[in-house]
Amino acid sequence: MSRLSIETPGRAQNVLDGLHRDMERRIGASAYGLCPVDMSLNYLRLCHAQTCGKCVPCRIGLGQLEVLIEQVLDRTATMETINIIERTAKVIADSAGCAIGYEAAHMVLKGIRGFREDYEEHVQHGRCISVLSYPVPCVSACPAHVDVPGYVALVNEGRYEEAVKLIRKDNPFPSACAYVCEHPCEAHCRRAMVDDAINICGLKRFAVDHAKAEPAKILYEKTGKTVGIIGGGPGGLTAAYYLAQMGHQVTVYEQRPKLGGMLRYGIPDYRLPQEVLERDIEHILTTDINVITDVSIGRDVTMEDIQKSYDAVYISIGAHNDKKIGIEGEDAENVVSAVSLLRRIDEGNAPDFTGKRICVIGGGNVSMDATRTAKRLGAESVTCVYRRRVDDMTALAEEIEEAMAEGCQILPLQAPARIEKDAEGKVAALWTVPQIIGPYGKDGRPKPIPADVPEFRIECDYVIVAIGQAIDARPFEAIGIKTFKGMIQAEDTSSVADVDNVFAGGDAVSGPATVIRAVAAGKVAAANIDAYLGFEHKIKTDVVVPPAHLTNAPPCGRVNLKSHCTPDCKGNFDLVVEGMSRKEADQESERCLRCDYFGFGSFRGGRTGEW
Repeated sequence: MSRLSIETPGRAQNVLDGLHRDMERRIGASAYGLCPVDMSLNYLRLCHAQTCGKCVPCRIGLGQLEVLIEQVLDRTATMETINIIERTAKVIADSAGCAIGYEAAHMVLKGIRGFREDYEEHVQHGRCISVLSYPVPCVSACPAHVDVPGYVALVNEGRYEEAVKLIRKDNPFPSACAYVCEHPCEAHCRRAMVDDAINICGLKRFAVDHAKAEPAKILYEKTGKTVGIIGGGPGGLTAAYYLAQMGHQVTVYEQRPKLGGMLRYGIPDYRLPQEVLERDIEHILTTDINVITDVSIGRDVTMEDIQKSYDAVYISIGAHNDKKIGIEGEDAENVVSAVSLLRRIDEGNAPDFTGKRICVIGGGNVSMDATRTAKRLGAESVTCVYRRRVDDMTALAEEIEEAMAEGCQILPLQAPARIEKDAEGKVAALWTVPQIIGPYGKDGRPKPIPADVPEFRIECDYVIVAIGQAIDARPFEAIGIKTFKGMIQAEDTSSVADVDNVFAGGDAVSGPATVIRAVAAGKVAAANIDAYLGFEHKIKTDVVVPPAHLTNAPPCGRVNLKSHCTPDCKGNFDLVVEGMSRKEADQESERCLRCDYFGFGSFRGGRTGEW
């Protein structure tokens, strides 16, 4: 008789594993606007179900926490109950025998300290603060609140022009966003509860690639009011577009020869072809916007003069200045910033990296752009150096994968220490301090700490720095605009405190952010500038969204866009990602659960037809 046997999962365990995966998808697709107290209780119950029952804090304490939170939801609790919940959770966190108990308690503590006002609202008024305002998950997750189910439904019916028109109600850059948006909408797509999130960005691209160009429509008569926009990037042009539709006369001041901001001067053609960007800009300019290029605030015209010349002013400058690392040898020849490199290429002044060894420092999307661009400029080798793990890089996962597919090396857990110069003062090597991953920081990512090993030398001819960007706010300080760490201080309404008729938003206020966040900031600014000027114009569209049909939603694979990345990409700036076929777009759009009609969308008001 055998003493041992190979263990295989039983039928019950296989089913349970499947339920775990289902729960993981459901939690991942959790929508905005859910009651945080209710969700905390349900997460706590899940944790309590995992306990072995060995230690009292876990076995008994978690159960008591459940009872106390139930009292809050049942409105049988008092304000003191909230304090008891906090104290109980603290005791469990300090005394539980394993992570099942103390991490569950930490979760409760994090909630009661993070949204205590929701607990108090339940106790005092029996309601939740955060409900009712987030009806559709994908729309809520989009900073510009684009009607995602609406245009997906229109794509499904082949009404591409109307789909683009519907997008432009909230975002005048449908083409650019279709190619480079980080698609936060997909993170909360409820379809993930069934199989996987819909490829919303891919469907948007299919729509813009198949729609015919149409001019913009001026919605209102001329008001006689004037607005000056400083910055011709996505944020400034968004504000200009909607203000022009409202009937105001808009003038855009742009420092560069062409409009587009970082969309033009910061994103390579293999990701965003110039002709795609031009579609959006040409449409925006059909609203009769005045444009003044090659003008710098503070050099060619003062901020004071602009403030006096217009009824309202919106500052939407981009983060075009590079940040320094602050290491020895950074002044060496051939140390360049990623921002300046990408701008030189778009200005037709690309350097020749043929046969050169390139080191790129950074882990964001800009660093990936610089890494892949260096490869296209003829570099013999390109190494991206990052002080954290690959998993901690802020660049999109697909960008990292595509960079590696093109033969670029990602070297994680290496913190830049100094740059070695040769006899001519040029870059000879990058020295790094090897790291190990350490405790988690406030940003939710583990911090790197130096490893107990010698420094690492990477021979290279160029070092490209991509650790962040900054704005130049000095010209605006002259009229009393307050800044903090180089960024303009503005309200969430875009108004600038203590300065009449001046508004600010986008990178100028938040620091470097995504395109869609700049668009959202421009949309907010347009609405509030219009109100400041004494109007209440509404932006709306006459597009009729197809009704939803009750259909089954059997699991179906997600359609991903095909990438054509190869190591042989020298000199090739052609688009690397292929759009969907018509059959793929039909199938993918059919997967939409139409949350604008079903679920929360039905009893929380459905879609927003105007703003």
